[in-house]
Amino acid sequence: MVETGHFALVLAFAMALVQSVVPLVGARTGNERMMAVGVPVALTGFLLTAMAFAALVSAYVQSDFSVANVWENSHSLQPLLYKITGTWGNHEGSMLLWVLILTFFGALVAVFGRNLPLSLRATVLSVQGWIGAAFFLFILLTSNPFRRIFPAPIEGRELNPILQDIGLAIHPPLLYLGYVGFSVAFSFAVAALIEGRVDAAWARWVRPWTLAAWLFLTGGITMGSYWAYYELGWGGFWFWDPVENASFMPWLAGTALLHSALVMEKRSALKIWTILLAILTFSLSLLGTFLVRSGVLTSVHAFATDPSRGVFILCILTLFIGGSFILFALRAGNLTAGGLFHPISREGALVLNNLFLTTAAATVLVGTLYPLVLEAFSNNRISVGPPYFALTFVPVMIPLLLAVPFGPLLAWKRGDLLAVAQRLYFAFGAALVVVLGVLLFVDRHAVLAACGIGIAVWLIFGALTDIALKSGIGKVGPRIALRRFLGLPRSMYGTALAHAGLGLTLLGILATLTFQAEKIVSLKPGDTVTVAGYTLTFKGIVADRGKNYTEARAEFPFTDASGQPLGVISSAKRIFVASQTPTTESGIRTIGLGQLYLSLGDADKDGSYVVRVWWKPLVTLIWFGGLVMMAGGAISIFDRRLRVGAPSARRAKAGLAAPQPSS
Repeated sequence: MVETGHFALVLAFAMALVQSVVPLVGARTGNERMMAVGVPVALTGFLLTAMAFAALVSAYVQSDFSVANVWENSHSLQPLLYKITGTWGNHEGSMLLWVLILTFFGALVAVFGRNLPLSLRATVLSVQGWIGAAFFLFILLTSNPFRRIFPAPIEGRELNPILQDIGLAIHPPLLYLGYVGFSVAFSFAVAALIEGRVDAAWARWVRPWTLAAWLFLTGGITMGSYWAYYELGWGGFWFWDPVENASFMPWLAGTALLHSALVMEKRSALKIWTILLAILTFSLSLLGTFLVRSGVLTSVHAFATDPSRGVFILCILTLFIGGSFILFALRAGNLTAGGLFHPISREGALVLNNLFLTTAAATVLVGTLYPLVLEAFSNNRISVGPPYFALTFVPVMIPLLLAVPFGPLLAWKRGDLLAVAQRLYFAFGAALVVVLGVLLFVDRHAVLAACGIGIAVWLIFGALTDIALKSGIGKVGPRIALRRFLGLPRSMYGTALAHAGLGLTLLGILATLTFQAEKIVSLKPGDTVTVAGYTLTFKGIVADRGKNYTEARAEFPFTDASGQPLGVISSAKRIFVASQTPTTESGIRTIGLGQLYLSLGDADKDGSYVVRVWWKPLVTLIWFGGLVMMAGGAISIFDRRLRVGAPSARRAKAGLAAPQPSS
């Protein structure tokens, strides 16, 4: 099975080479047979890659330690789930997952792109083939997951214990679906530059792929944040870690791309800018791949420390990023700029959105790369952390967040800013009431936090205002309003949910950072600690054993301010048998929208234990907001108008006899 998987990987590389050359030559020469080759080759490449991935999963499930990758990252005592997730819990396996998702998206373009002009589809598939061929070659030459060991070891080294978690079954696949999903937008952009064709139809083809990638990347970042929060035991949800930033930068650029493509689709404007954003977004995704695997970073998220791999990926970056920018420089002058519009309009609001988002991405990029560049040229090490981002990223985002509710309410081409402001009076009033409520009843000194929470409420109620106005709530009867509400386009619901989800996340972040309570105490069995009105009693240590670890678990019964028992929170210290690696398992209890968070520290000589306890109000909104944003993206994708090749049944029948568009 292992050799079959290795051979399938080699064949997939060969398919990628064919896909990268033959359809492109056909598109340039007008040979329809050569152009048609792209579809079956893309599907075959995906099936071969899936076969290789299945072979590696099989080796993990069977604990085949003759495979070096399995020996380094698995153990016979590991639970089955973590044997499977161990497949991508390492550099080689994660890269195989990367190319599996890449070929999957290529196969989707082949299947669902049948309504594309033949030459454009062939060119898009060819660009996807270039990317695939480069990464297949990288895997085969530097990161072969099927490399054998002889003689085979009896037992494996075990997967990194902090990666043995359900979050790692979800986080990397979602993140890669986002990273790699933007490759489709990149391929469309490069194909458009090669073909010299960029129009509203091009934007309609690109938007669903961009939206899908953005949805998955949002889910990956959300899941990764929650995993770091509960697994690392530090009580934080975001650390401005360079690898975290590596996923955040393409998210910011991808959000800008979504809005820019909307302007291009509706008004045939921002054509050149949209092409550039598509290139930038995938370039930032490739940069994230380089940072994680080059060895230039030391992080719990980083996979590889081999500089030779980093040099190879750097060459790939130079080829695709440099090549695409050179192509853009050569061909952008031949593209028409698109339609004109008034600055006060929905187009103008979306342009403003793009300017702030790209500037925010640039600040994160500088903060991420500057320490690396400084160390490379001067051997001086510096750390860029939250203070830098608070001074650069936050001021850029505040005006953007204030402007978000205006965008959907402005008219296309020319809008009335005063009229829109009057429609948002309820949202402004709700935000003002919340600001005053925080200052009067929570903390009169927390002026900045209160204003930030007001902005979050402004976002939420601004999104609801858009839906309410378009439904006619308050102006027509309940039945008519309900009928209008149900008849709204799904993309409108999606936009409102995405903006409201952003507000919920912001509300959770600000409430947690400003109003959380923390205590660090040393406790013996029978001692108590009180935080935010909750009293926790240290009951004692219980020894326990899992399938591949032993643990000392501390139990803390806790009560509310009235003495009412609310349950037991447990936090544990685990020692994994194979590697003798210690980990801390946090104890978390959700109460309403807040959480009690407990982390067990080390034992002192007198038999006491250091215990950290937090009360984090509204912290669950951070990740609930991410889920709401994902729901908004999913609902928008199911809007028929945003799905490529999904005309109504009546129009589909009528179009059977219509002539096909020529390339």
